[in-house]
Amino acid sequence: MGADGSPWPLIHAEREALLGDLEGVGRTPGVWGTRSLCSEWSVHQVLGHMLSTAMMTPPRFLREMAKAGFKFPKFSAAGVAAWTKGTPEETIAEFRAAQGRTTSPPGPVMAMLGEAVVHSEDIRRPLGLRRVYPEEALVRTADFFQGSNLLIGSKNRIAGVRLRAEDVGWTHGEGPEVRGPMLSLVMTMTGRTAHLEDLAGDGLETYAARFPRAGSVG
Repeated sequence: MGADGSPWPLIHAEREALLGDLEGVGRTPGVWGTRSLCSEWSVHQVLGHMLSTAMMTPPRFLREMAKAGFKFPKFSAAGVAAWTKGTPEETIAEFRAAQGRTTSPPGPVMAMLGEAVVHSEDIRRPLGLRRVYPEEALVRTADFFQGSNLLIGSKNRIAGVRLRAEDVGWTHGEGPEVRGPMLSLVMTMTGRTAHLEDLAGDGLETYAARFPRAGSVG
């Protein structure tokens, strides 16, 4: 974390860690077409989305949203398409060049930390990659998402249950308990069904019923 509490050092560290993993597996046949945890996107497309967001500025956001008729899914898909039209190796090179940027769409910068953590895991888990995410990055991400319904509806999803991390000192909410690794709590808060299997507790059935049968929030 920066001296002023800025999340940018954590964001840059997560981008760097993801690059290290992807540069290690990027030449494996078929790896880039693997379906991610994020809706219908492949792991290549998720990386393209992360690159698109890293390159975004408020003026550019407004221009691109206008081109998309102010329809967010169309805007998001256009960004993915633009940054994945080359080879995966080219996308990695572009992402490395953007790794240290501090630009973002309008909105809280904490959303960029959430993106760096959650989308990195969207890529890693389907590829069998594991990272021990820094506690600070996970806790700050959870603290942001627990109060936000922006785009992915985390605040509503976790209402009425008590979330408790078993590996760090973090809890949130009141009601029947859902417990497990901090990473899995973060990922399920943001709609990722795959991480439900890592959780337990008398509130899990209620919590799991709020998720679609397949897929996840993008």
